[in-house]
Amino acid sequence: MLVMHAPHRGRHHRMRITTRSIRARRRSRAEGQSLVEFALVLTPLFLIMLGIVQFGFIFNAYITITNATREAAREASIHVYDRTLTEAQNDAARNAKIRTTFQGSLNLLSPTAPQFTTTGTWTQSGDTYTNGDLTVTYVLPGDIPDSDPRTGQTVTVQARYHQDLIIPMISAILPKDANGRLVLTGEVTMVIN
Repeated sequence: MLVMHAPHRGRHHRMRITTRSIRARRRSRAEGQSLVEFALVLTPLFLIMLGIVQFGFIFNAYITITNATREAAREASIHVYDRTLTEAQNDAARNAKIRTTFQGSLNLLSPTAPQFTTTGTWTQSGDTYTNGDLTVTYVLPGDIPDSDPRTGQTVTVQARYHQDLIIPMISAILPKDANGRLVLTGEVTMVIN
């Protein structure tokens, strides 16, 4: 045991400093230092974890949209032409099937507004049909004769999906639409059989 004399304060006061109390103070300082270090390390790790979660949501949505677009294009390529209907009526039926297939293939993603918008009518510009976030384009290759069933033509299905960004830090660095959502696009081209 170490005995030290305190500076003169009135009568002689003796202050006992034991090795135990020295260890306790050092441990207390070390614990305080560890807490500060933990707080300094935890903040960036937490932000990295949130970024990983947000990019996981984005990647999941991208893969789902790509698969849904592929399914819709496949449905367009195998659509059975109805000879009792006009070419415009068959195109309308094919386009409706594309929209239904795409929305049905979104799995857990929202098939409705504001993430994915469609209307009851298609807007036509030449051989391109647009319905909200869905665009269908028919292209006649130069070596294929034009026909009402569109056999041999290519059909391109393009879909845009507006993904919510839930982490503000990630939202600040990614491009967004007017409503603050990330626009993911899927596009697939197939030959009509």
